[in-house]
Amino acid sequence: MTPQPPETAPSAEEPEHHQEPPTVQALTEPRDGVPRVIATAAGLQRAAEALASGTGPASIDAERASGFRYGQRAFLVQIRREAAGTWLIDPEPFDDLKVIDDALSGVEWILHAASQDLPCLAELGMWPDQLFDTELAARLAGLPRVGLAAVVENLLGLGLAKEHSAVDWSTRPLPQSWLGYAALDVEVLGEVRDALRNILEAEGKLGFAVEEFEAIVNAGVPEPRADPWRRTSGLHQLRERRKLEAVRRLWLARDRLASNRDVAPGRLIPDSAIVAAAKAMPATVPALLSTSGFHGRAAKREAPRWLRCIDGARRATTLPPMHLPSTSPPPPRVWADRDPAAAARLATTRNRLGTMAEELHMPVENLLTPDTLRRIAWQPPAALTASAVAADLAERGARRWQRELVADVIAEAFNHPDPLPEKSPGKQQQDKLQRQDRQQQRNQ
Repeated sequence: MTPQPPETAPSAEEPEHHQEPPTVQALTEPRDGVPRVIATAAGLQRAAEALASGTGPASIDAERASGFRYGQRAFLVQIRREAAGTWLIDPEPFDDLKVIDDALSGVEWILHAASQDLPCLAELGMWPDQLFDTELAARLAGLPRVGLAAVVENLLGLGLAKEHSAVDWSTRPLPQSWLGYAALDVEVLGEVRDALRNILEAEGKLGFAVEEFEAIVNAGVPEPRADPWRRTSGLHQLRERRKLEAVRRLWLARDRLASNRDVAPGRLIPDSAIVAAAKAMPATVPALLSTSGFHGRAAKREAPRWLRCIDGARRATTLPPMHLPSTSPPPPRVWADRDPAAAARLATTRNRLGTMAEELHMPVENLLTPDTLRRIAWQPPAALTASAVAADLAERGARRWQRELVADVIAEAFNHPDPLPEKSPGKQQQDKLQRQDRQQQRNQ
């Protein structure tokens, strides 16, 4: 009998690597229906008791009103736990959600991109004892896209709509369709967590993830930034300290007004308007209102306020420095001129860590943060041994798993860096060389 080809063999018409695109099942409604929003003390107590009696990890999400309200506080908290169901909590009527935090004591929290939601949950008195961050886990697992919808589609074959992600969650009452969207976000997190955990365990990376999650929990909420006005978009365009003072005064005045009115600062005047006013330094209200960005009700009604800021900057005797003191190394683009040896260390290590990250199927920035690499390349330890590199990395906050993987690679790259490529002369250097050639020809 002539052997028959296996059933899986490709036909002549079908390429060997052809695959039908996977069918994605759209998620439209929570399986248990849309829960009612908890907004009373009695309801909050019921939620706490139910969650405390649940089993397994708790899937948690929070919705903010970024771009609409002042600050980053949560306007809806979603929690789901096995045997407890899904609970939607409106935090606005309560001073805090400490009773929920107590109910989840010792329970693993599942969040997607935890660094975004943990600060607003901390404002409500909530902080995890254990964490599983599905976004970070997806990075370590090497998934091509790590947004929640993409991860859910990749791992579960489910379509998670995200059309309500940027709506004004301070709206009351919240539309039913928004609440369904919010409930679905936590409904799938448990399955995503399990799928990612299996992948990480199979690839020997689960320990990496556990260390990362523990570091997030132990770090707590970041301290407020010094001089937050310096993060004004477009500030780099200014070259005078007095104009910086104008930005500082305008930013602080806008922030106070936004806080009092509970609106996002950008809804009063955008950053671009602040920078434009600092450039122009207008002296009259009409001149101010003709400046780019000063349109709309808040810009016009508060024009005297903004003008006083500019006038104060014009008369100020104490001005902010152009730049704050920094321990950061200079931009890598200037390293070749300032310290060629450091530039060679950085370039060599980047290439080798990039190769290692590809082999591990993870982004290189998760293998070692770019800032940590730049700092150690610019100022390496006195002894270029693997143990000295590992100790230096530990002081800079690198995790144990990172140190174990990269210390030998960095030490080898620092001891034997690849030569820097010859830099082609810039236009000024080319002009200089041409003038020298012409001078030599005249001398001959």
